[in-house]
Order: sequence, then C-alpha cells, then structure tokens
Amino acid sequence: MRADRPDPSTPQSTSASGSDSSWTDTSTATRTRTSTVSRVLGSQTGWVATLRFDLRRLAAVLGARWRAVYRRVRETLTAAGWMVVASVGVGLVVGPVAGWALGWFLLVGGLVLLVGSVPFLFGGHDFEVTLRLERERVVVGTEVDGAVEVVNASRRPALPAVIDVPVGEGLVEASLPFMGPGGRHTEPLRIAALHRGIIDVGPMTLARSDPVGFLRREVSWPDCQTIFVHPVTVGLPATSVGEIHDLEGLPSETVVPADLAFHAIREYVPGDSLRHVHWRSTAKVGRLMVREYEESRRSRLAVLLGLADGDYLDDDELELAISVTASLAAQGIRDGRDMYVATSGEPPRLVRTATVSLRSLPVVSARALLDSTCELQATPQATRLEDLTTLAGQSAPGMTMAFVVTGSQPDLGRLASACAALPQSTRAVVVRCEVDGNPSVRQNRATTVITVGALGDLGRLLARGALTS
Repeated sequence: MRADRPDPSTPQSTSASGSDSSWTDTSTATRTRTSTVSRVLGSQTGWVATLRFDLRRLAAVLGARWRAVYRRVRETLTAAGWMVVASVGVGLVVGPVAGWALGWFLLVGGLVLLVGSVPFLFGGHDFEVTLRLERERVVVGTEVDGAVEVVNASRRPALPAVIDVPVGEGLVEASLPFMGPGGRHTEPLRIAALHRGIIDVGPMTLARSDPVGFLRREVSWPDCQTIFVHPVTVGLPATSVGEIHDLEGLPSETVVPADLAFHAIREYVPGDSLRHVHWRSTAKVGRLMVREYEESRRSRLAVLLGLADGDYLDDDELELAISVTASLAAQGIRDGRDMYVATSGEPPRLVRTATVSLRSLPVVSARALLDSTCELQATPQATRLEDLTTLAGQSAPGMTMAFVVTGSQPDLGRLASACAALPQSTRAVVVRCEVDGNPSVRQNRATTVITVGALGDLGRLLARGALTS
C-alpha cells in the first residue's frame, strides 16, 4: 500500500502505514491568537521502543510530581523553617555520622519542632471573604474606612488565622479568632490616603501558621479593589474660568454675510441675499445697503500642563500645578464648557529621530478627569512646554482660551515662546506655580502670567486678571 506525500501548503493531513512514511499536520490555536503546527514524520515499533517511551513518560510524571511537591514545600516553609531544616541536615551529618552529641541534639530538636508544627496546618479553609470599602475616590489627606468580612462556611470549627490585605505597597494584617461553623467575623480596615495616586487593595491572602512561625499555609482570593486618590481642588466662580456666555457662540474677527453679531453696513454687491438689506440706510443713500456680521464661534477652553521634570523646583510645586490643572478643568466641565485638557507625554524610547508627544485627558465628566490626574508624574523625558503648546495647537486649533500651567523654573522668555506657539486667535493665560510665592498678575498684549503661591489664591487671581466674558 503506497500513499503519495501531499503538498505541505495544503490544510489537509494524510497518514500512511509504515515506520518512516507516515506524517500529519496539526494546528492548535492559543489565547494569544498564534498557532502551532506539529508534523509526525515517522513512528517506531517493538518492545524496545515501547519500553523507552514508557520510561520517558514515567520520568515526566515523576518530575512533575516532584516539582509540585517542591513548590508546595517552598510555599509552606518560612525563613525560620528553612533554618530548622538546615539544622536537621547538619545534625544528621554531625550526629549519626561523626558521633557528636551536639549533632544528635540538633537532629532530634529540629525534627520535634517541625513535627510539632505540622498539626497547626491541618484542616481546610472554607471561608467566604468579602472586602468592603466605603469610598473608591478620595482626596489627598483623607482616610478610607472599610472592613474585611469573613464567614466560616464549613461544618467544622476554624482555627485562628491571619488575613494579609495588600494596600498599595504596604500590607495590613487582620487576625481571625476561633470561629465555629457558620461563624462570622468583621475586621475593620482604615486606609490613609497620604499621597495622590492609585491604591490597589488586594488580593487578600489568608495564612495559617504555627505559634513559632516555622510553617505557613496560604489561600488567596482574587478580589481586588482600587482607590483613586484625587489631588486637592478648589471651587472657582464660573466667570473666572474664561468666557462662559457662549450659548449662541462668541463673535470672532471673521466677517460673514449672515450670523448673529452685527458688524457694519456696506453697499450691496451681486450675490448678497436680499434678506439682509438694510432698508433705512438704503433710503438715505439711495442705493442698496446690506448688513454684515461677525462670525460666531463657540468658545473652547484648553488646559495644558507641562510635566518636564526641570520645570519644577520640588514635588510640592508639581502637586500644586496638578491641583491647579484639576481645578480649572473640573470647573470647566461642571459649567458645561467645551474642554480640551492635555499634559506632556513621554516619547517612545527606541526611536531614531527626536519625538515629542502629548497626553490628552478625558473630559466626559469631572470624575473621569480627576481619575486620570492620579497617575500624572513629572519625568525628565517628558515633552517640553514649548512643544506641548505646539502639539496642542495642532490637535485643538479651535481653542479660544488656553491655560498653560507650569512650575517656577521656566523664565519669561520660555513662557512667551510657549504662548506664541498657540493659534493666533487663542488667548493665552500662563499659570506659574511657585509654592509660598507672592501671588501676582502680569498682563501684556499677548499673554497674561499669573503666579500662584497657594491653591486658595487661584480664584482671586483669575478675577484680577479679568478673565471674564
């Protein structure tokens, strides 16, 4: 019996009898959407091949069992437990082999400690553990109250244990008492939100250990919750966050034949609509006169935050700048403004050419915006302030007013260059953050520079800058 070898490029698979001529193609998909193709080129028969295959399979099974046992032992023994195991090994060599009494003492004492610790790990854990937090979003400097609720769902009593609750980079331990069948225990939890950022609470781990701490048994629950620590913000009067009376649009310098804002009266030219003829002026001059208007555009407020590390004197200055940005943007969103909020981004590391980038923040709601500010950090690789305003002008060319927030290190020349990169029709306001600095407002034709020493001065300084409609 003979079979022709098919083309490997075809999806079919073919097999033929014989030790050298059989082959198959198989394709398996993985979770990463890749595929593996296996091809069987031949098979071996006979008792020698069968014995060799059985030995390899037995070795694979024993190796897997050994790795599982080693992993379980490594997870069970603590550092103190490994020291006791080491003392047992030393005692085994020094006592029975060398005949020293000290070796027998180490051997017997270590075995007694290990064997005496084992009963404390008996019994399974059948707990229902629930993590409850009062709030998922807080402001820097506040606390979050929560609780860990544990229910013994088994029909037998549960020995005392310890639940480890990871909180950010720290660890909180909650001790469980002896619990009977159906017993319930609630351990209060208080988390201090001292710094802006995101705190992951969980996953929880229940540990059972002997009184000395040689052995440890852990069971984990995947429940994990997130706490967003928002920056401190201040409420601002609506009229101090730029022009707000724009329900029908704001007039611009562009003149159009028809709109809402009246500009002037001019002589009629062919093509003008007769609806805009100003009959009173026509009667006075004796020829057709029409009205012309200023084009109305809906104002768009932009808030731009530079995150280059060299623009800030210290971390306090950076936190003040982030609080100013969050206050301006959140107030604009609450007022229903058309908002654009962006910060300096980090370019890809492996690039051949110089690259700049910005990161736009969500403005669908004040909550989403404040959540995004929790991850902001200043880095040396972040886009410079001048490049940030250039990219923002290209991304949002319709902005009517832009708040450029930065630290105390950029000089007036850099600030002027950053504002010059914005669109010509954009009114630029630089908010310079300097902790404990003298609050001031400097105005010229092109820009307004506001120096903020404390967050509470922001509303008053904006009012002094006449940033109203």
